[in-house]
Amino acid sequence: MYQVDIDHGQEKQSRPPAADGGEESIHAVGQEGMGQQIHLERRKGKLTSKFTLVNISTNLLLAYQSLGVVYGDVSTSPLYVYRSIFVGKLQNHQNSEAIFGAFSLIFWTITLIPLLKYVFIVLSADDNGEGGTFALYSLLCRHAKFSLLPNQQAADEELSAYKYGFSGQSASCLPLKRFLEKHKKSRTILLIVVLLGACMVIGDGVLTPAMSVISSISGIQAATEHLSHGGVLLLSCIILVGLFALQHSGTHRVGFLFAPIVTIWLISIFVIGLYNTIFWNPKIVSALSPYYIIKFFKETGKDGWISLGGVLLSIAGTEAMFADLGHFTASSMRIAFPFFVYPCLVVQYMGQAAFLSKNIASIPNSFYNSIPDIVYWPVFVIATLAAIVGSQAVITATFSIVKQCNALGCFPRVKIVHTSKHIKGQIYVPEINWILMILTLAVAVGFQDTTLIGNAYGLACMTVMFITTFLMALVIIFVWQRSVALATSFLLLFWLIEGVYLSSAFIKIPQGGWVSLVLSFVFLAIMFVWHYGTRKKYNFDLHNKVPLKWLLGLGPSLGIVRVPGIGLIYSELATGVPSIFSHFVTNLPAFHSVLVFVCVKSVPVPFVSPEERFLIGRICPRPYRMYRCIVRYGYKDIQRDDGNFEDLLIQSIAEFIQMEAVEPQLSSSESPSFDGRMAVISTRSVQSGSTLLVSEEDFGISNSIQSSKSLTLQSLRSAYDDENPQMRRRRVRFRLPENPGMDPAVRDELSDLIQAKEAGVAYIMGHSYVKARRSSSFLKKLVIDIGYSFLRKNCRGPAVALNIPHISLIEVGMIYYV
Repeated sequence: MYQVDIDHGQEKQSRPPAADGGEESIHAVGQEGMGQQIHLERRKGKLTSKFTLVNISTNLLLAYQSLGVVYGDVSTSPLYVYRSIFVGKLQNHQNSEAIFGAFSLIFWTITLIPLLKYVFIVLSADDNGEGGTFALYSLLCRHAKFSLLPNQQAADEELSAYKYGFSGQSASCLPLKRFLEKHKKSRTILLIVVLLGACMVIGDGVLTPAMSVISSISGIQAATEHLSHGGVLLLSCIILVGLFALQHSGTHRVGFLFAPIVTIWLISIFVIGLYNTIFWNPKIVSALSPYYIIKFFKETGKDGWISLGGVLLSIAGTEAMFADLGHFTASSMRIAFPFFVYPCLVVQYMGQAAFLSKNIASIPNSFYNSIPDIVYWPVFVIATLAAIVGSQAVITATFSIVKQCNALGCFPRVKIVHTSKHIKGQIYVPEINWILMILTLAVAVGFQDTTLIGNAYGLACMTVMFITTFLMALVIIFVWQRSVALATSFLLLFWLIEGVYLSSAFIKIPQGGWVSLVLSFVFLAIMFVWHYGTRKKYNFDLHNKVPLKWLLGLGPSLGIVRVPGIGLIYSELATGVPSIFSHFVTNLPAFHSVLVFVCVKSVPVPFVSPEERFLIGRICPRPYRMYRCIVRYGYKDIQRDDGNFEDLLIQSIAEFIQMEAVEPQLSSSESPSFDGRMAVISTRSVQSGSTLLVSEEDFGISNSIQSSKSLTLQSLRSAYDDENPQMRRRRVRFRLPENPGMDPAVRDELSDLIQAKEAGVAYIMGHSYVKARRSSSFLKKLVIDIGYSFLRKNCRGPAVALNIPHISLIEVGMIYYV
């Protein structure tokens, strides 16, 4: 174990002072240094071994695996694109020239947006290897003060993942940065834009399964006249129910099937497209020229512009390349798409166009009619499997979006099941899964037409891309430190292209497009109401903190009896003592001899390493035995109950007490105010070289339960263990080492800590009710008293979300008037 003092230099001047006047000082204890440096260098691609044989083979393997997870959606778009283009008034222009122009539009759309924008530009804007809308927002919040929840601390900026990217400030971006930071409304608008993008992705999770499965199953109807449209719909619904029912088993259980299916599918459509090009009309190659786009619009006019809503379906699912970046690498994506997915799609669309140019009447079922009879049924089976794979990918992406929203305080607490012990991103959210299934079935049964579903699907996809372009422009300015002119050029170029498609999609709102808007705005309302209520509750705690002078006036006994044991008081506050503590003191006749204020919070980084997870500090002078523990998680971290949280917490506090004795900066002899002095305690160093000696016993043995506990509690604990055998764990006991040179005051404090741990640990939470003030506006009362209260009553309780054992939980009610 070694200690590292972190000198903040001039940075302290721009940070807010610690609560109640305490000057904040940060120390790191642990073995981070070299390992983290190598990790960061590797993530930034600066290691000399970047192009070694091992690295290339790893990226090739990841590129192959990404085919099943990332490209299932975009690779199944040939099933329905041409049919979606030539509907409505464009039916009057069904001729070979219009088909040439449609293919040219598809080719340049795929080239400019997925290939140029995403592969070569957007994939570079990762957040420590993570991608997606929230990754961009997280980067922006770290490089400028855009976050609306004021729970960030100076210590968070010392996280190794926090400083990922460029450092320093560009002079050209300072005026824009000051404007956005100064005006709260601009930050609120930015959050709404990010949430809207997330909601559109959730909308994709509803629309994609219905669109893909119905399109693939329609191949049966094309091959046989005996199956009616109702039969196709019934079969599609059965497959959709089975798809959502299998989600609980986890992606990893069926993941080995995904990549081969999509690989075979892409090879099949490539071969069929090449055959159709050669056999039907080789002249279609000339349509690669943008001249045919101009010719297309000259002939079709406004009808051609409206048909762009069908063209954009060819790039539906492109956002998954960036959203699923955390499962793979940017290099693997840059191998898979340009060298395999892109050529297969282009050749397939070219082959379909060649076939349709000679078979105009086949447009309503272009894909299946273009398949040679000899391979029809094998391709149909592969198409159905590929559609299911594409649906699986977007459902998994929806689960990830919900988890990220939940971590950043923008979504009600839901049950999150981690389906893989090895892959962090593979999760399952039961409530969201069944809601998606019900909505997907409702869309499939309600519309029964892939054209109408495609209108909603295209609007959702293009809106997400439009928002990503806007956030990327901000990243270019604030994160990459490039000029505003460069960011503006990027924004205008792609907004011009995407804006044309988006305007065409908006025209089709009455023809099904309204579904994506309704779904998105419902989820957006839920997210914003939850975030608004959470922020108001946090601000109430922030402005009604218990004054330290009041606690100091009560004395070390706090004016009540201090009984043996440890009380873990959970609060959302990262600094100061929450107002609910005064409720505890005035309503409970006795309190524990050791008090720890625990704050579990999310920081705007994807992952927090275990070495940096715990921040330990002291509240009030040493005799009070009051501490603070901040447990930090990234927005993609797994908050698992490993059963050793209590033990790690006790060891971390012991490390802090020992370190405090030798560190003058943390000495408690001169100042009565200690709130704000924090130390980063490495869990790895705690486990390898703890201040306390550790021994283990089986928790189920009767002599491991201390005599200081009542017989009633012993019987309750035994009954609880018998009913929950999976929760039985080994009991850890601590004792002080024989160290004659230890400070007597430190020894006494450590001894009190051990005795309190032996007496038992209680988890104390406030059972809060949030209500709007009587003077509040009608809209605020509607949001808080009805919307937020309804969501709080129907989501998972905070104790369940934090894995707090119910047998040790104490709750005290309190009303928040916000």
